[in-house]
Amino acid sequence: MGILLVCITQLYGADLPIASIQDDSVLRNAISDTWLTENPIVVLRNRPFVRNLPGGSQIQVRAEARNDEFSVILARERNNTFPGWAQGSWIYTRNRASGEPLRIRIFLRSDPQIFIQFRPFGRDRSQIDLVLYEAYIIHGLPIGVPFDRLLTMPVEETLALAGNRFPRHYFEPNPGLYRNITPYRENRDNNFISRVRSHLPSLSFADDGAINENGQYVLIESLQPQRAAPGLNCSGFAKWLVDGMLRPLTGRRLAINPLKAPISARSPALAETIDVRDSLFGLDWTRNLALEAARVLRSPAFATVENVEIRTAPFSALIDRRGGGAAIRNFAGYLNNAGFNIEGLRPLLYTLAINEPGYLYLASVNRDRGSNPVQRQHYHVAVLVPFFNEFGNFQTAVFESAAETNLAGFINRHPNAMINLVRIPVEGVFNP
Repeated sequence: MGILLVCITQLYGADLPIASIQDDSVLRNAISDTWLTENPIVVLRNRPFVRNLPGGSQIQVRAEARNDEFSVILARERNNTFPGWAQGSWIYTRNRASGEPLRIRIFLRSDPQIFIQFRPFGRDRSQIDLVLYEAYIIHGLPIGVPFDRLLTMPVEETLALAGNRFPRHYFEPNPGLYRNITPYRENRDNNFISRVRSHLPSLSFADDGAINENGQYVLIESLQPQRAAPGLNCSGFAKWLVDGMLRPLTGRRLAINPLKAPISARSPALAETIDVRDSLFGLDWTRNLALEAARVLRSPAFATVENVEIRTAPFSALIDRRGGGAAIRNFAGYLNNAGFNIEGLRPLLYTLAINEPGYLYLASVNRDRGSNPVQRQHYHVAVLVPFFNEFGNFQTAVFESAAETNLAGFINRHPNAMINLVRIPVEGVFNP
C-alpha cells in the first residue's frame, strides 16, 4: 500500500485522487450532537481540537462566525497548519440566529477557489454545486438524499449520488501531461516556458514592431525597417513566439502581410462606417497565426477557424462578488468575433488545461468603443499558457509585448473586455 500511495502522489502531485482522500465520516458522526446539530450559541463556545484519522491525516475541528452565519470546519493539515481549504477539508455552514442549515462545502483539491458544495432542496433532497474559480461548472444539480444525511455520509457516497454528471476529471489533473510546457526538477531549462523566458532579456517593446520573414525588424503597417531602437509590439511578439515554434520545422519565419489578411466576415455597412482592418486587426492576426501553426504542427485539414478557435465554455454562471455579496450572474458564453467576457477567463483556462493539455492560447483583447455606431475594437494581443505544475497546482504563464506578466494583472488591466482565444499545440523545439 505504501508503494502504491507513493506512485499515486508522484502521478498527481501533492494532492491525491478523490478516492484516496481519507474519509472523515466517522469523526463527523462522533461530533454530530455537540458540533453539527447543537444550538449555535453552544457550538461557538466549543474549543477547537485536533484528531488523527486512522490513515494518519490530522484534522482540526473548530467553529467560526461571520456576519449572520457560522461554520463548523473540519480542516485538514497542510504544512503544519489547518487553513480550511487543504484537500479533504469539510465545512458546514448554518444561520447564526436560527441554526438553519445553509450548505456543506468540501475541498477536493488544495485550492480555496475550487470546491463542491451541497445545499438543502426540500425535505427529501439536496442539490450540489461545483465551483472552479468563481464559475459554476454544476449549479443546483438535485440528488436524492435529505440534507441532514449528508452531515455524516462519506464524501465518496455523496459524489456517487450524482453519478456521471459529476465531472471528476476536473479534480484529478495529471501533471505529467505538462512536462514539455513547464519546469520540473529534471527539466528546469528544457521546456517551453523556460526557453521563452531565456530569450526575453534580449527583446524590447516598440510600437507597431515585428520581425519579418527575413529576420529584419520592421513596422507591421508599412513593412518598412524600424529606424529607432528595434523592438516588438504585442502582435509582433506573438508572431515572434509562433515563429520560434514553427521555424525549427519549416526553416523559415512567417511573412507579415498574410497575417494581416481579413478572416472575419465584413458587412458593407460596417466597412463604410469604421476602419474595419484596424478594428479587427488583432482578431485576424491571432487567427492567422493559429491557422499557420495548425498547418505545420497538425495538418492542413486542421487549419480552419472552427478548429483553432475556442467557442464553448463548460459553465454558464459566475459568482458575482461586487458590493461584497455573492450573487449568481449568468455568463453569456462565446460571442462571434469577440470571444468571452474576461471575467470568465481564469475558469475557462483551467477547464481548457484539463480537457486539452499541451496547448497555449493566443488572446485578442477587445471591447466596444465609440458611438453612432458602436465599434468593436481588438486592441491587444497576449499569449496565455495554462498548465499544472509538478505539484498539481494550476498556473498560467502570460507573455505579452516582449515581457512576462501574470494572469491577475492581465485581467485587471482590461476590465469589462472580451477575450477571443485560439489554440496552438506546444510541440517540438522552441528556437526563434
